[in-house]
Amino acid sequence: MKIEKKLLENSIVELIVEESAANIAKHRKEAIAHIEKTADIQWFRKGAKIPENVLIRKYGEESINKMTIDFAIDNMYRTALSKEKIMPVAQWEIKEIISESPLKIKIHIEVFPTIEIDKKYKKIKLTKNKISVTAAEVKAALWEIETKFTKFEESTSKATKCKMWDRVTIDTDGYENEKMMENTSMRDYPLVLWANILVPGFEEQIAGWKIGETLEFPVEFPKDYHNADFAGKKTTFKVTIKKIEKAVKPEFTEEFIEQLRGKKLDLDGFKKLIKEEITDTKEANARIDEETKLIDELLKVTKMEIWANLLKNQIEKVFWEIKENITKDNLKMSDYLESLKMDEEKYKEVNVKPVALKRLQGELILHKLYEDEKIEVTEKELNKEIEWILKNYGNPEVIDRLKELYVPGTKYYEELRQRMGYRKLIDTFFEIKK
Repeated sequence: MKIEKKLLENSIVELIVEESAANIAKHRKEAIAHIEKTADIQWFRKGAKIPENVLIRKYGEESINKMTIDFAIDNMYRTALSKEKIMPVAQWEIKEIISESPLKIKIHIEVFPTIEIDKKYKKIKLTKNKISVTAAEVKAALWEIETKFTKFEESTSKATKCKMWDRVTIDTDGYENEKMMENTSMRDYPLVLWANILVPGFEEQIAGWKIGETLEFPVEFPKDYHNADFAGKKTTFKVTIKKIEKAVKPEFTEEFIEQLRGKKLDLDGFKKLIKEEITDTKEANARIDEETKLIDELLKVTKMEIWANLLKNQIEKVFWEIKENITKDNLKMSDYLESLKMDEEKYKEVNVKPVALKRLQGELILHKLYEDEKIEVTEKELNKEIEWILKNYGNPEVIDRLKELYVPGTKYYEELRQRMGYRKLIDTFFEIKK
């Protein structure tokens, strides 16, 4: 195979690839085998061995020759990429079939843009904050679990007094200077006495009252209240208690904890696990912040041109991620865009493009330095990381599936290797803050 290579503008590589007629003929067997698998010929079952002369009569020599050339071109492209060590970033394009015997084609391939990083990057040093988790943070995490799994049981006793954590159903009206205010009347309104969703201090005033009782109390709206019509106003609220539901909090038994995390732990063990989870989350967020800070610094010493097609692909990728996150919450992207008074094109230009550009620049810079610095991730390091990933799952079936994915040579394994390599690279620019 002969290959001529030329670098064109906009990060386009032009290849003129030539293959001899003898080598092209080898792909005829590949074409025949492909036709055999899909052929629908009377008296022959699908997938059966069909004589070549029967296939020629059915499909024609011209059709078989065309398929032979298609297989040959695909092989020529893949071989040329390997020999020239080209990493395409978009679909390749056949610009011209120069001749068929020998088969000679001209193809264009978009590649990563040329990146020039000044050696000054070696002097970049940033500080890394030390990660710590307080007892208060663990307590807050446990409180969130309590609130999520708290159940409510209705009390029918008129002697029952509501207290914080209970859920009450109320009728309420708000007054200013003895005149009822608009948008303050609510009927049969359910209110959990820790939610803090109304005016600050409102729920505490209700605690201690019984079903059927009516109370009045003063409320002063904060000056920075989100609704400007109420901000700073001194009011009086009249509230009637219609129903009380007593809060039944979950107990952190071994069985309950196992349902939550798939591990049988006592409360102390669960607190330790919660602390580890908060630490992992903080570290993950810190890494995102560190990468952002580093990219900002590296961009100051980097020259690169991002071509339209490459950026377009990244914009579509980021937009897809945003759309996936929105639809997870049972929202429609069209409704979300409507709320922003934007169409899809404007949203991509205003909201997505800056994010996509920054991410693309970061990926290209890190990839360049990853290769230049010859960062290596050992099999031992990879296996340790895989063990850490697996330990976060309690379901044996999920663990078995993940083990099949993280096998040397698979896409997931190599992507993990690259992510770990980038992490190693980023860490070289940071010092732990004392």
